[in-house]
Amino acid sequence: MPATREGVRGAVITGWGSALPKKVLTNHDLEKMFDTDHDWIVDRSGIHQRHVGGLTSALSIESGRQALEMSGVELAAIDALILATTTPDRTVPATASTVQEALGLRCGAFDLNAACSGWVYGLVTAHGLIAMGAEKVLLIGTDALSSITDWTDRGTAILFGDGSGASVIEAVDGPGQLLGWDLDSDGSAEEYLYAELGGNIIMEGREVFRRAVRIMVDSATKSMKHAGVTSDDIALVVPHQANIRIISASMDRLGLSMDKAAIVLDRTANTSSASVPLALNDALDKGRINDGDLVLFVGFGAGMSAASAIVRWTTTAQENVR
Repeated sequence: MPATREGVRGAVITGWGSALPKKVLTNHDLEKMFDTDHDWIVDRSGIHQRHVGGLTSALSIESGRQALEMSGVELAAIDALILATTTPDRTVPATASTVQEALGLRCGAFDLNAACSGWVYGLVTAHGLIAMGAEKVLLIGTDALSSITDWTDRGTAILFGDGSGASVIEAVDGPGQLLGWDLDSDGSAEEYLYAELGGNIIMEGREVFRRAVRIMVDSATKSMKHAGVTSDDIALVVPHQANIRIISASMDRLGLSMDKAAIVLDRTANTSSASVPLALNDALDKGRINDGDLVLFVGFGAGMSAASAIVRWTTTAQENVR
């Protein structure tokens, strides 16, 4: 995939929001449900707790409202709503339509399903819409994985949770934040991680782990090449929050230390499409991203999909929104 071409209208993130269900399920709670142990879960995944019982539309409405309020954008100015999710409320219509109505928007609205890579796919899609003339896009990544988790299967039940992260992306005069990106998918590996319609998540953990590290590193490397940067230039990595071992192995292969990774999975578990924006928002709220920093987003998911993007975080560009 290419670097952002010169002359293409850029965009920046001007607002963000996060939402998690109120119900928290700790590892100790899981000990009462099936044969498992808190220390075993933490050692294998890095997860201490997860939020469950969420509904995709409700979580999206909350995170979206926060992002819109923070950006200060007028509701009528939003040109498109993209909802990245694998757990829509219904098969039809798109859950984005429900969210659009609740937020008071009048714009194009659609769901995007690229599994755990969804928000990064949506980020690139939003920039494409803006390059074609859109001014402002609301991007939301939400999944309620507790609704498709087999709570008797400790191999998957320990990993997943519910959450939502939203971003307002606005056109700017001049270059924006996005420097390079990569989208990928390998349909030959779909059997290793999937859920049938009306069914629960089925996963071959070892095979997913093996492939995940490789495709995350491959996608990140492509994005860095397209952007003309190296690992030494990266200030922060915002990875999909699947498993601390996957993140650690990927960071090691990229030549990056773990202190450069944004991590929230200990509190949220794997929230699929929501995991990257939740980690990004947490890093922003904690002041971990400064003006001029190069940030790498990278994710992988069922499909098997992969996606990454390099952005240069700049508040100067945010002052030039259209």
